[in-house]
Amino acid sequence: MPALLAAGVIVLAGIAAYANSFSGVMVYDDIASIVENPTIRHLSPVRTLLSPPPGGLTVSGRPMLNLSFAVNYAISGTDVWSYHALNLLIHLSAALALFGIVRRTLQHLRTDEETATLLAFAVALLWTVHPLQTEAVTYIVQRAESLMGLFYLLTLYCFIRYTEQSPSFDQAMEGVSANTAEGGDGRPAYPRHARIVSAIWFGLSCLACLLGMATKEVMATAPVVVFLYDRTFIAGTFAKAWRLRWRAYAALAATWLPLAYLVAGSGGDRGGSAGFRSDVTGWAELQIQLQALARYLWLSIWPHPLIFDYGLVWIQGEGKALLCALPAVLLLAATLWALFRPALRGIGFLGAWTLGILAPSSLVPVWTQLIAEHRMYLSLAAVIAFLVLGIHAIVGRTRAVLGACLVLALGYGAMTLRRNEAYQSLVALWNDTAAKRPDNLTAQINLGLALDLEQRLPEAIARFERAVELGPDLPGTHFNLGYELMKTGESEEAAAQFETAVRLDPGYAPAQTNLGNTLIQLGRYPEAADHLAVAVKIEPRDVEAQTNLGIALAATGRLPEAVGHYEEALRLDPDLADAHYDLANALFRMGRLREAIDHYEAALQLDPGDAGLQASLERAQQALGSPP
Repeated sequence: MPALLAAGVIVLAGIAAYANSFSGVMVYDDIASIVENPTIRHLSPVRTLLSPPPGGLTVSGRPMLNLSFAVNYAISGTDVWSYHALNLLIHLSAALALFGIVRRTLQHLRTDEETATLLAFAVALLWTVHPLQTEAVTYIVQRAESLMGLFYLLTLYCFIRYTEQSPSFDQAMEGVSANTAEGGDGRPAYPRHARIVSAIWFGLSCLACLLGMATKEVMATAPVVVFLYDRTFIAGTFAKAWRLRWRAYAALAATWLPLAYLVAGSGGDRGGSAGFRSDVTGWAELQIQLQALARYLWLSIWPHPLIFDYGLVWIQGEGKALLCALPAVLLLAATLWALFRPALRGIGFLGAWTLGILAPSSLVPVWTQLIAEHRMYLSLAAVIAFLVLGIHAIVGRTRAVLGACLVLALGYGAMTLRRNEAYQSLVALWNDTAAKRPDNLTAQINLGLALDLEQRLPEAIARFERAVELGPDLPGTHFNLGYELMKTGESEEAAAQFETAVRLDPGYAPAQTNLGNTLIQLGRYPEAADHLAVAVKIEPRDVEAQTNLGIALAATGRLPEAVGHYEEALRLDPDLADAHYDLANALFRMGRLREAIDHYEAALQLDPGDAGLQASLERAQQALGSPP
């Protein structure tokens, strides 16, 4: 099979597997990193690269990722089609880079060209259509993983091409004579055109490494993996690889400096979403990541069930922890053993690739997602390569292995199409997650919110009730349930939930506000005024709290205080018809008729069709003695 034909089939298979991924909605972290991200509103590379959003967003400290979203926003705003199209383009480009890496590596191992092409095709094809990749491709914001993966693969591919042109970086950079059998220092002659080509490939490798560092922190392992690749497949020893290309490695390692700057700029802990916590022991963290690795390896072979959000996962019992540790320990031991056995170095490299790329997110916990399938995006390549090449080594019949891989690719592609359907709506995604992880608090809450958006209130209430069962000590779970009950008119039950929320967290301003609003509905005005007063003290710019505090105070006869809060609400938002009306009523009761008329008129200008407003205005005018 010609390499060009193989590449074309890989691209077409990828397009077919993700043909149904171009619609749907923004989900979860897409909202904060794209929809609510002001830095992508203008396509200014300098501003977008130098000023990414701070805090713990997916785009924080990752300027290349942020710039890529700015490009999409310039094309289609928040319409998702262009985001999905670019995600797929990135994935297909990464697949072609992987195809090139595997093909050239096999050729370095003296595999004939046809066999190398067919086996590389099988590896890249399975990797492209594998359903485990859907989270990194279909979930828009996880472009962080796929774009970093593309730069990671390009760094290695361009480095391989550089070594094919230049046996020594010194020769390439210092310019050995091309006109004599030997250069002036006795080294072999090195043609000028080869020096130029070598320098270009090396420059592209460094550029890809730099861009990857500006995309996601996992890229930090790339210079080390490149060095290990050189030792394993090209130079033969670490000493020789360093002696021949030490300047190349120094240049690649220099890209750690901008990465360190970006990590420091994001606070070093990604807004508190990553890093070590004093309330969690190191053994607990290790158990989680051992469980994660075991699951990743299993899903690489049998990708079911795939789960969008695993929630806060903890292993129950030492026995299960030890069972989960077994695959990790075996993989680590086999990798270390194989790396130092000349005949097995290739296998050792695949193990090191798998573990090394997972290491940053495993050794430094990411508390928003303890287990995340997108982290296997690059590591999956090593698992598939090990299986395909291992089976080929046993069977020895290339076309038989290729046929089996094609059948498997059809099955994987169908599973990918099916998995993409979960991303078509918020309800579909979170319903799928909650069904597979019924004890996942995040899934229950987000499913409730999604159902609320579709006005499926009874179903939303059921999910929020389940969330309260899972998180009875979390004020947010009680707030969500109370808010939903308030919308259905169940004020007593809603008030009870809001009361629990403020008892758990007295500084929770939205709960104080909504408790006050609910108590107003129940006619319990003095209590309502107390809670709304707390709310405006915590958040004085909350217009709703200011207005409703005025209502509660007016109902208890504290009219001067009520007027003050109405006026503050109107200062914050002069276009509130209801606030003008409530203020006018309070002024009317205080006998300040001229001011009352002014605010009735202001309310009518904002809501001219309100007959009640018109009647109140006429009543005030008559009381003042003015013609209506």
